[in-house]
Amino acid sequence: MTAATKTHWRPFVLSDATPWNLHRGHHLHRRAGFGANWDELQRDINAGPDAAVGRMLGTKTGGGRGYESHPHGLVASSTTKSDKFDSLEQLIGDAAVSSGDINRLKAWWFYRMLYSGDPLTERMTLMWHNHFATSNLKIANVAMMKRQNDLLRQHALGKFGDLLRAVIKDAAMMVWLDANANRKGKPNENLARELMELFTLGVGHYSETDVKEVARALTGWTVRVGDFVNVAAYHDDETKQVLGEQGDFDGDSVLDILLNQEPLAHRIAMRLCEVFFGEHVITDDSLDELAGGLRDHDMNIGWAVETILRSEAFFSEDNIGNRVLDPVQFMIGPLRALEMTDPPPSTLLLAEWASKLGQDLFYPPNVFGWPGGRSWLTTRTMIGRANYVSALSRGELHRPSRPPDMAALATKHGFSTPADQSKFASRLLLGHENATGDMESILRRPASQLG
Repeated sequence: MTAATKTHWRPFVLSDATPWNLHRGHHLHRRAGFGANWDELQRDINAGPDAAVGRMLGTKTGGGRGYESHPHGLVASSTTKSDKFDSLEQLIGDAAVSSGDINRLKAWWFYRMLYSGDPLTERMTLMWHNHFATSNLKIANVAMMKRQNDLLRQHALGKFGDLLRAVIKDAAMMVWLDANANRKGKPNENLARELMELFTLGVGHYSETDVKEVARALTGWTVRVGDFVNVAAYHDDETKQVLGEQGDFDGDSVLDILLNQEPLAHRIAMRLCEVFFGEHVITDDSLDELAGGLRDHDMNIGWAVETILRSEAFFSEDNIGNRVLDPVQFMIGPLRALEMTDPPPSTLLLAEWASKLGQDLFYPPNVFGWPGGRSWLTTRTMIGRANYVSALSRGELHRPSRPPDMAALATKHGFSTPADQSKFASRLLLGHENATGDMESILRRPASQLG
């Protein structure tokens, strides 16, 4: 860890006041992934925080997978499970593209989030989907949407510069922001504006003149037959001035300029903290130090995520159970915890429920994405969440129906009496050592909306 991160990003250290226990292990899985089952929680509690975080970080930092990939019905070795998962998710994804049905693509992504051995990457892919918000409402092309999703996943924990260059030249993004209409002499400013306002610098760090000049630099970039192409005849090759620099800039040189701007690191640090921290946990000084570390590490997102997940701040009491779960996390968490994945639930139904709860995958509401936080909880969506819990409890997410058997699950893990089974339900679903209640009442509590 560099000097820029020593003060506010101290590593988490075990002590009598901050023990490593179910409370914190549950927090790690719920905040950085999509929840965990009892065996996974006990494994990581026994292994300690360093090993647990390392496993969550997975191959990105050499720590191993956060979970075993476990496609339904598979009982072979972990390596075979991983290969089987890769084969099945590719088959499901290819079938979605072939069908041209966006609902099947949503179902494919739910399958990945349910069964992937790398939940952190899926969590980050969801974050980038919100950051580079692109809607199929305008794209109307399943193949393009899947290609963009795969790009987000490929670069989810890599260097932000690589991610930015890949996404800005992605066909779905270019169609979404009207790059096809951007021509020499008639520049379209949509891509240029969102590139600076939303993807890199944020409001207040560029001028309207910069928007116009960047739009000129991006001329020539277009989409043909679903692929990015650079048409030299469409490019404005005259001198431009962007953020105080002057030259015959094209799209690539503009990206280089933006990636060297100081506000970029602060914006990405803020985005990461929105995902991994609740309200009022991270101070401005902490955010500035994380941004400085990002700049020192060439905007390496994996470095920043590891710094966060190993930090004292991440495991502080102030940061546990104080962030409203987005609908996807709220839905998948109980399914994984209750081991309702073999046989699998209908991922088509899960996609429908996510839409009802306000998070329609591949259809963010606008270029700003989903606002998140407390905005997830409205009268309508709270009723929807209660209805989802009822459907889960009645087994209606499976075809045929398959209600969860909490008593059998608790007995399997050594909790045989009714009182012990009540405690087991709360520990499994909420991470509370001493809370009590039956499964459905726990999932309906306000606390179950938080992670």
